[in-house]
Amino acid sequence: MHSSTLYAVEYKSSDETVELPAFFADLVRCETRLYNALNDSLRARHGIVTSQFEGLRFLRDRPRARVADLAAEFAIGVGATSKSVDRLEKQGWVVRLPNPADRRSSLLALTAEGTRLVVAAEETVAAELAELMGGTLDSASLSTAAHVFRKLRAALEGNRIGTPTG
Repeated sequence: MHSSTLYAVEYKSSDETVELPAFFADLVRCETRLYNALNDSLRARHGIVTSQFEGLRFLRDRPRARVADLAAEFAIGVGATSKSVDRLEKQGWVVRLPNPADRRSSLLALTAEGTRLVVAAEETVAAELAELMGGTLDSASLSTAAHVFRKLRAALEGNRIGTPTG
């Protein structure tokens, strides 16, 4: 270990040593920059931000989800999720429907306008990500990265790591 990385945690494989804090920093910085780039494109073209796109896409793919389902998917608190849904509802993109199985919760559904928005925004996201990632990573690297992050995400979610407590 270098003197400047006295407290660094390393992971040794057969052919390479990876400094886990440095790997984590790279991971977070990449996510932040990609997220910000998507925010800029989505805001300019559709008047939404990445978190709204992700929420709308989730609701499109999982009709009649609850706020709790949305919160669990994105590992954020139920209160913050409910406020986010309030904003989507105010824009006319989402409606709350009575939940016949539980009067204390509502089921969420996209409106026709919300569906049109998510479809249009999905095209923007796909094009932006192709430009940002495809211009940097070849298909083999991108495929490997996708596999690695699916595996890591499944392990974290399976062990309920990083799930909000409130």
